[in-house]
Amino acid sequence: MCTIIWLIIASISLTTINPVTACPPSDRAALLAFKAALHEPHLGIFKSWIGNDCCNKWYGITCDPTTRRVADINLRGESEDPFLQKSNKTGYMTGSISSSICKLNRLSTIVIADWKGISGIIPPCITSLPFLRILDLIGNQISGEIPFDIGKLSRLTVLNFADNKLTGRIPRSLANLSSLKHLDLRNNMISGTIPRNFGKLRMLSRALLSNNRIYGPIPESISYIYRLSDLDLSLNRFTGPIPESIGKMSVLGTLNLDGNQLSGTIPSSLMTSRISILNLSRNAIEGNIPDVFGPRSYFMMIDLSYNKLKGSIPKSISLASYIGHIDLSHNHLCGKIPVVTFFDHMEASSFMYNDCLCGKPLKAC
Repeated sequence: MCTIIWLIIASISLTTINPVTACPPSDRAALLAFKAALHEPHLGIFKSWIGNDCCNKWYGITCDPTTRRVADINLRGESEDPFLQKSNKTGYMTGSISSSICKLNRLSTIVIADWKGISGIIPPCITSLPFLRILDLIGNQISGEIPFDIGKLSRLTVLNFADNKLTGRIPRSLANLSSLKHLDLRNNMISGTIPRNFGKLRMLSRALLSNNRIYGPIPESISYIYRLSDLDLSLNRFTGPIPESIGKMSVLGTLNLDGNQLSGTIPSSLMTSRISILNLSRNAIEGNIPDVFGPRSYFMMIDLSYNKLKGSIPKSISLASYIGHIDLSHNHLCGKIPVVTFFDHMEASSFMYNDCLCGKPLKAC
C-alpha cells in the first residue's frame, strides 16, 4: 500500500516539476494541414517539419517557451535568412493558405510573404485569432476580399496585404484596429472609397494604399491620425480637392498623391508643413503655386508636374530652407525662374513644357 502511495506522489511531483516540452498534438496537426495545402519545390523549407515536436527546429516556427503553443509562423520567400542565402535562390511556392491555420489560436505573428505563387483567399476565420499582432501576406497571388470583420483583431499592429490580387472595398471595420501602426495595401485591385471613419486609426504611422482602384474624395478624417508620417494614395482614382488639414498634420513627412484625378488648388499649408517629400504630379490641380514658402519649407523632393498650374514660380521659394529636387514641368507656368541657390543643380527638364517660363536652366528671358 505504501509503495502505491509513493508511486502516486512521485508521478504527481514529476508532472509538477517537468514543464511542457513539446508542442500540443493539435498544433502539430494544424501545421501539417497548413503545409499540405502548399507546394514549395525548390528550397525544401518543409523538410525540417518532421518529428512530434513542432517547436524543435521546424523552419519558420516559434513557440511560446512556457506553454509550447505555436506563437509565430514566419515564412519569407525573400529574406536574409542564411537558409535562403545558402541556396542562392528566392522562394517560390504555390497552393493556398489553409483555414487550419485558424486552429493555432495562440498565434501572434503570421508572415507568409514573397512566395509569388500562393493563391486563393485570406481564410475568413483568421479574424478569430485573438492574439494576432502581425499579419503579413505581401508578394503573393491572393485574391478575394479583405475579411469584412478584420476589425476584430484588436491587437494587430501590422497589416500588410501588398502585391496581391485583392478586390472589393476596404472594410469599415478596419478602423477598429486601434493598435494598428503599419497598413500596406499597395498594388492590388481594391476599389470603393476610404471609409469615413478611417481617422479612428490614431496609432497609424504608415498608410500605403497606392496602385489600386480607390475613388472618391480624400477623407478629412485622415488628418486626425496625429502619428501618421507616411501617406501614399498615389495611382488611384481620387477626386476633389486636397484637404487643407493634411498640411497641418504634426509629423507627416511623406505625401504621395500622384496619379489621381484631384482638382482644386494646392493648399498653402502643404508648403509650410513638415512634409519633406511631396508628390502631387499627374492630377488636374489648378491655380497658382502658393506664395508662402519660408524657413519651415524643407523639401527633399517636390513634384507638381503634369497639372494645370498657372502664374509664376513664387518668389518666396527663395526663402525655403532646402529643396533637393523640384519638377514643375507640363503645366501652364510663366515668367522668370527665380534665381535660387538650390536651383543651380536642377535640369531643364524640371521646368520644360510650360507656357512661357524663362531663365536658367531654360533660355534667357
